[in-house]
Amino acid sequence: MHLLLDPIDRHASDRPAQPAAWDQSLALTFAQFRGLSCGLAGQIAAQTDRPRVGVLVPTSAAAAVSIYACWYAGRAVVPLNFLLAPAELTRIVQDAGLDLVLTIDRFAPLVETAGARALVLAGNQTLVPADLPTPRADERDIAAVIYTSGTAGEPKGVCLSVANLARNVAASIAAVHMTPDDVFIGLIPQFHAYGFTTTTLVPLSLGAAVYYLPRFSPLTAAEICRERRVSVLITIASMFGALLSTKSLARADVPALRLAVSGGEPLPLPVARGFEQRFGVRLLEGYGMTEASPVVSLNTHEAYRLGSVGRPLDGISVTACDAAGRAVAPGEEGELTIRGHGVMQGYLNKPEQTSRAIRDGALFTGDVGHVDADGFVFITGRAKEMMIVGGENVYPSEIERVLLQHPSISEAAVIGTRDDIRGELPVAFVTLMPDAPPCDENALRAFCREHLAGYKVPRRVYIGGDLPRGPTGKILKRALRAPAPDG
Repeated sequence: MHLLLDPIDRHASDRPAQPAAWDQSLALTFAQFRGLSCGLAGQIAAQTDRPRVGVLVPTSAAAAVSIYACWYAGRAVVPLNFLLAPAELTRIVQDAGLDLVLTIDRFAPLVETAGARALVLAGNQTLVPADLPTPRADERDIAAVIYTSGTAGEPKGVCLSVANLARNVAASIAAVHMTPDDVFIGLIPQFHAYGFTTTTLVPLSLGAAVYYLPRFSPLTAAEICRERRVSVLITIASMFGALLSTKSLARADVPALRLAVSGGEPLPLPVARGFEQRFGVRLLEGYGMTEASPVVSLNTHEAYRLGSVGRPLDGISVTACDAAGRAVAPGEEGELTIRGHGVMQGYLNKPEQTSRAIRDGALFTGDVGHVDADGFVFITGRAKEMMIVGGENVYPSEIERVLLQHPSISEAAVIGTRDDIRGELPVAFVTLMPDAPPCDENALRAFCREHLAGYKVPRRVYIGGDLPRGPTGKILKRALRAPAPDG
């Protein structure tokens, strides 16, 4: 038995001609998907005896084949971020102990610079179908090592077991009633836990079709949704915002869409409301993290609370705890902790960091928030991002939420800057909506003053172009820099 491969075997046998994974150059049925995965698995087995294999492939059907090929070869997969600098990639390759990386021709020099051999996916040369027996796997076997973005310090390899992934997939499917008849679009990089699970493992486990788009464009994404009758769109808030900002798009461009899920970053209320008004589909916000496999909680059509990230999936519990690790009362703020089937097995080669993150079976997330009396989870911010302004705790996300309520603002990010008198002061960076009415710093600070305590009002508001973003579209706050406020 192999909880991750058995569904593929079943679909290849029962529904061999059903579309599985498609992109601009590959169109695979389930029979073809399994055949190519097995063929590539044979090459993996012939070229390395190490327990982990890297995958450095853009968002695509080939990336999905590569992931499953590692499992058919009896190896754990290590999805690699192709946007990393060579030195960053080298550190991950060394930490994961990789000597073989599945990749494309364009990235082969990068793989070799990192000290591994490149197995290049080159059409008929390497993507050759075969039939292999499915290996058995214990639920506790490590199936994937997914490296976190490393916002502070070195990236950490999150070890996820067969059961971690399979149960997260099953609980996600059950929560929002996805079916084999659904059609997905894959917009999120598959090296990220969110894209790895929700737009690769979920549709393929279901026996549903998924169409991958390697480079996001709202018009191209809408074209795929229209032509392929996409029914499930799972992506990040900024991509939903981009679809909403494209004035020419309407419900007719997403005629079959029934389920839209936002995660990976906070969902601005104007985007949530605007998307539902324009496209006729309610945006369901969820919460997850790599260390939790990754989906933790999710709003559903049956249980929805605007501004929350929903209730925990079946088999997962979320508790807000005080500094001593004790649970606080419903509605009280604390660090969110997670228990259940999603909690990782640990960080690769980092026992001390693992023991700090997992205590008595609970994953301490570093996220601050509360759980209300009905079980809905609310995120306030990151503990590490918290500022202390004149002795008061201030979370950037609270200020960002207020700024995003302003009709002229499309993006907002808040960071802390040192101040000799008050310790820290909040500073905001914003991007204006296209065709927004004139708006200056003083007006935005005055708007904040209407909704926030005085000490939370940004000392400066910088109005500019697009904010720096990582590969999944999340704003990179570490790339924001502001001069120390004067006076």
